[in-house]
Parts: sequence; structure tokens; C-alpha cells
Amino acid sequence: MGVEKVLTIPEEAQQDKASFEVLRVWIANQAQHVSIRSGAWEDPFAWGIVLADLARHIALAHQLQNEGTDPEAFLNRLLEGFEAEIENPTDEPEGEVTQ
Repeated sequence: MGVEKVLTIPEEAQQDKASFEVLRVWIANQAQHVSIRSGAWEDPFAWGIVLADLARHIALAHQLQNEGTDPEAFLNRLLEGFEAEIENPTDEPEGEVTQ
């Protein structure tokens, strides 16, 4: 893992004046912390698409960094973790809405 704390903004997002950030995830004090643009879409189905796309991006990134990775097996294992956490959460979300 690199020493940079902030990830690079994709070039397309930099070039498109209408682009906006919808999700940021940090690990701090051994816990997950998030910022979410919760009002980005009215229909929760859209968030499902974002999560599915994100899972595929994670699998691809892992494959690109680890030769021999089976992206389908990686994605299946990712989904196992997702389902396990949905069924039996290890913690409860908390937070506040800010502007």
C-alpha cells in the first residue's frame, strides 16, 4: 500500500463540470468511516447498481495487481462477505447528516 492518504480523482471526473462525488470510505482508529451523498438518487435500486459496479471494480483492481487472480472467484468471495455482513452485522451504522 502506498503512502498517499487520498486517492486520485479519475480524469473523467476532473474534466466533467457536472461530476460529483457520492461515496468516500476511510479506515481510521481501526474502524470504517464514510461520507455519503445520500440524496444522489431517489430509488435505492440505483445504489444497488453502484455497489455492484464497485464490487466489479474491486475485483478488476485486485486482478490487475495480482497475476493469476480469478476475478469470478474473487467476486464470489466478496459477495460471501457482503451477504455475511448483511445477515449478521459486526456493527451498526451511526452518524449524522451534514451539508
